[in-house]
Amino acid sequence: MKFSLLKHFGVLSACFGFWPILLVAQSSDATQNLADCKNGWESCDRSKLSQSEFADVAHAEHRRDVSNCRNSFQSCDRSKLTPQETIALALADHQQNVADCKNGMTSCDHSRLSQSEAGESSLAQHRRNLENCQDAFGDCDRSRLTQAELRTVDLSLRERNVSNCKDGAGACERSKLTPSQATEVLAAEHQHNVWNCENGWDQCDQSKLTAPETVQVAVSEHRRNISACTAGEEACDYSRLTPTEATMLAASEHKRNYTACLTGSGYCDLSRLSVEEAHSVYLKQNAAR
Repeated sequence: MKFSLLKHFGVLSACFGFWPILLVAQSSDATQNLADCKNGWESCDRSKLSQSEFADVAHAEHRRDVSNCRNSFQSCDRSKLTPQETIALALADHQQNVADCKNGMTSCDHSRLSQSEAGESSLAQHRRNLENCQDAFGDCDRSRLTQAELRTVDLSLRERNVSNCKDGAGACERSKLTPSQATEVLAAEHQHNVWNCENGWDQCDQSKLTAPETVQVAVSEHRRNISACTAGEEACDYSRLTPTEATMLAASEHKRNYTACLTGSGYCDLSRLSVEEAHSVYLKQNAAR
């Protein structure tokens, strides 16, 4: 009898031990189910919702419907909106239509515009057409421009053509240049070529350089070569260095190599050290041990 009682109490203790775990699991499931219902997911089990949770889910569904209507989604159900929300939605739709018409969007419904809004939309379209004509970008309808606007557009196009020819970018129609503009373009092209040659770029045509420019380009090329050799770059041409430059470069490289060996930082070639330098490096390494 005593053994049976002990066994009975043992079973009860085990059950009570698992009870908190079961409560936590049920709470977690309920929280997840509530979230699923608020999000409108198929995994939602409404039978497990409390009365207050039903209210929370209904509120979430309503806010989702308001959002769907504001974004013109097919899932919008206008019949579920309150009178205030319906008015706000109608106002937002009207403002969006006005903006679409002003911006030339295909979604524009001109029939829904007021007289003043239609006038503003027409003015915005005219300005957009004028800008397109001036920029030679997009659709341009010259027939809709006034005579003054046509003159402004033609002036802008001529100035852009001159700029394109000078910069070597965009469409350049040389036939539309005046004699003075053609001279300016040639001068700009010449300067571009000089700049390309001085910087060692591929677009350089040395045959078009004057004698002084050729000298200046040669000086620039020599400086670039010295810089490349000093930095140990592949572009370095040692054969183009003067004896003095070669000597200075060798001395600088020798000093760098000795410093690297002495400090243990950087590329070090011990074979290039003098006897005294090698001895100093040996002493420094042993002192550090």
